[in-house]
Amino acid sequence: MAHAGEIAALVTALCWTFSLLSFTAASRRIGSLSVNIIRLVIALLLFSAHGLIFRGRLLPTDAPAHTWLWLLLSGFVGFFLGDLCLFKSLMLVGPRLTSLLMSLAPPLTAILGIFMLGEHLTAWNWTGMAVTVLGVSWVILERTGGEGIAAQRPSLGGIALGALAALGQAAGLVFAKLGLRDDYDPFAGTHIRVMAGVAGFGVLLGLIGWYPRVYQALRQPRAVALVFFGAFLGPFLGVALLLLSVRTITTGVAQTIVSILPVTVMPFLIWLYRERVSARAFLGACIAIAGVAMLFLK
Repeated sequence: MAHAGEIAALVTALCWTFSLLSFTAASRRIGSLSVNIIRLVIALLLFSAHGLIFRGRLLPTDAPAHTWLWLLLSGFVGFFLGDLCLFKSLMLVGPRLTSLLMSLAPPLTAILGIFMLGEHLTAWNWTGMAVTVLGVSWVILERTGGEGIAAQRPSLGGIALGALAALGQAAGLVFAKLGLRDDYDPFAGTHIRVMAGVAGFGVLLGLIGWYPRVYQALRQPRAVALVFFGAFLGPFLGVALLLLSVRTITTGVAQTIVSILPVTVMPFLIWLYRERVSARAFLGACIAIAGVAMLFLK
């Protein structure tokens, strides 16, 4: 199908929009660390069920050794280390600056893809990526207000962690593509990545004694339902579609299309939280959409 990779990346952005809203609502009830481990465990169960029904395997035991190596590394870097840096950065410098730092992920992914995967990007690709990142950054910068921790003075440590989160997202995607080079099933591949994330968070929560809080969180059915919905659209469907995307297009282009999340979430912020969007932010959204259109036009 024409533009299959680009469409898969765009659907990923839409899936992550709804999962972000679900995880945000759940985190307000049970905390972000509890949400992280519960969402990954739910995703792990979903992948096991999917593998048993559609592949006849509860676990991806048919994956070659090098596929396991790259995908476990991808999951550890992307799902665990990247998310740890992301949430700590949110605490230190707030959501606006952290989101802006995460816009570094597309160019970092493109650079890693060139050196590690031998990918080639045309001048048109670079231009489309630059336009998209510019539009997304404009949307993020427009939201200059903040309350509580979001209004704190930025720290160098928080900025560094935000940049590391972007690097973790970029490296995780490139490592994932290395693991899928034999056209391995993207759902089974994401299954392996989630295993690494669950293992990382499982050890961390044990070290900091967080499991009693997780058990308490599981006793809140509304919060668990929100996490389940987010896990289905995020780590399960969304991430698998992203891996499907990078099988046909470069990692830099796929990551750029996914990076329009601050734009796709904007209508829901207006609808659910009655946020006001200025003409400048709307223009930034239009610029980001134009950049994505350029990537579709190649």
